[in-house]
Amino acid sequence: MFSPAADVIGSELDLLMTGSHVVHALTPEFCDAASVYLLERWRVEENAHVGVDAPTIEARRMALRVGPGAREDWEGMLPVGEVVAFPRDTPYARALAAGHAQVLDAVDPHTSERLIAAGDGEARVRDLLRVAAFLVVPLRLRDRAIGFVTCTRGPGRAPFGPADVAAVEALAARAAVALDNARRYERERRTSLAIRNSLPPGTAQEFGGCRTAHACLPAGQGNLVGGDWSDVLKRPGDRVSLIVGDAMGHGPESAVAMIQLRTAVRTLASLDIPAADLIGRLDTLAGDSPGVSFATCIYAEWDARRGTCTLVGAGHPPPLLRGPDGRTAPVTLTGAGLPLGLGAGSYEETVLSVPDPALLVLYSDGLVESRDADIDQEITRLARTVDAAAAVEPVDGDGQDALPSLCRRLLHAPVGTAGADDRTLLLAELTPAGC
Repeated sequence: MFSPAADVIGSELDLLMTGSHVVHALTPEFCDAASVYLLERWRVEENAHVGVDAPTIEARRMALRVGPGAREDWEGMLPVGEVVAFPRDTPYARALAAGHAQVLDAVDPHTSERLIAAGDGEARVRDLLRVAAFLVVPLRLRDRAIGFVTCTRGPGRAPFGPADVAAVEALAARAAVALDNARRYERERRTSLAIRNSLPPGTAQEFGGCRTAHACLPAGQGNLVGGDWSDVLKRPGDRVSLIVGDAMGHGPESAVAMIQLRTAVRTLASLDIPAADLIGRLDTLAGDSPGVSFATCIYAEWDARRGTCTLVGAGHPPPLLRGPDGRTAPVTLTGAGLPLGLGAGSYEETVLSVPDPALLVLYSDGLVESRDADIDQEITRLARTVDAAAAVEPVDGDGQDALPSLCRRLLHAPVGTAGADDRTLLLAELTPAGC
């Protein structure tokens, strides 16, 4: 009865795409024209209950298809995304209030007047209004109306019978679940992006003896962000704190956990306590914060006056260091440390002597995870990638854009499992005092 497009309803977590799948499933085999409307209050997550006494309902047109042609033929007159107010006496409002389909042999007067006004006398509007059968089926989710589907048949086609109504109601039930999933996904994406956008932009920063560049490449459909973060903090005495962390998962929960951890690091760093103590206290805070446990991080503190870099890991991949010889290698940490929130109790510091300018690379596991190789092999591969990229974008030149350019090149380099996890990268040029 319906076209193959019915089989893909729910395959995309996108409201407009889901609506398009619905109208393409209905036209032209089942009917001559179809549209999908969603209650605006439901779409923006307000109370979507439609009372029988409501004077009007406001619904947004999410999809439209007239005949076998593309919807763009009608986009100017009936634009997708337009919000329409439907009076209480229209079949749309009645279908929502009563909770069952409305079958008519003509378009209702309100719709006719609206289409004629929008068409400004166009002949094709009169063709559109030559309807022999008109059907409105509510979209219902858990006994609540969230919108409706309309179908029309022109002269020469059979009116809608009980079997037709039942078929569209079954399709509408599937569509309602798919639309709800898409709305939830879009809400999570908006929330996550709002949280992510609250972080400083990934532009280059320069302190005494340290120049940095950082960026994040979210993974997943629609760039739904997760819990990766990075930060650079200026400290007294030509010191700089650098951190890359990863709160597990994607969506608002992970993004909120990321913000909590980042804020805690900034607070603890202001206390000017030893690096190992800082991560130990962060572990305690993570354990006491719901949704934050089992995060990982790598923390570095650069002292340009002493020419030392102090590192502390908490279940995170080791940093890379590229020295004067032009070779990049992973740093062997004194202790890898347990992830945050597990009550590890203590963490160990690894102190590197950096007498000459070097490049420190902190990164999230999205750059080294692979289903086809172990993590040590992938870390070695990343080190070789740094060498190859640095040969193209030398970081010891006078160009101010070299480090951010290198960061972008590394961030978009192929990895073993493309798109499986967020990629976060923090590069730091370490220059000891006097060099």
